[in-house]
Amino acid sequence: MSPEATIEAHEFAVASEKRLPENVPTQIPRSLARLIERAAAGDMVAFEEVMKHSEKRVMQMTWRMLGNEADARDAAQEVFLRVYKYLARFKQDQPFFAWVYQITLNVCRDVAKKRRQYDSQFTSLDNAGNEAAYVVSDDRADAEETLIRVQERELIMKAIATLPERERAAILLRDLEGLSTDEVAHIMRSTATTVRSQISSARQKIRVYCKRYLKKREERRSDEL
Repeated sequence: MSPEATIEAHEFAVASEKRLPENVPTQIPRSLARLIERAAAGDMVAFEEVMKHSEKRVMQMTWRMLGNEADARDAAQEVFLRVYKYLARFKQDQPFFAWVYQITLNVCRDVAKKRRQYDSQFTSLDNAGNEAAYVVSDDRADAEETLIRVQERELIMKAIATLPERERAAILLRDLEGLSTDEVAHIMRSTATTVRSQISSARQKIRVYCKRYLKKREERRSDEL
């Protein structure tokens, strides 16, 4: 995979955000709204169903924010404990998943803070490929293309892992979760202007990281020849 190919793939990934509408639908289905009402009233069966609707989003976000499976699972468990504890306070006129993301970011911040007490270095996403499960095709060309895509994804996720916490959260919510800038600002208790600035800064840092990584890799290959 050439440096140009990887950078182009990354440029496509981050540029996709620009094509997302600023009014990404946030209305939850009426069936989910009824489940939330029942769960808030103490119905555990309904709450389990609410968890099923949310667990994939929560696990993806905790994994991307914290960088390893153990912390991500612990954080996800804490997220749902808090969702259950505060569900009665949730207002039906506000976006439910934005509310869940807000809790998720708060939990991830707490977990990262505790982890820093034991380890001053952030754990990188060395196993980021685990999140992109795939089936290898019998066709060799398809298998090679799949491997290239996984490698590209790993590189981008490693770059994201090096970002400051708020830039990381902003670009994950906007680019990967597909939320609007206004929704991200609401979740992060910030302004749309600040979020746009954080995303712009994050993209630039990701580009620099990718270029440096690829340059070092090419230098190592040259030395081996």
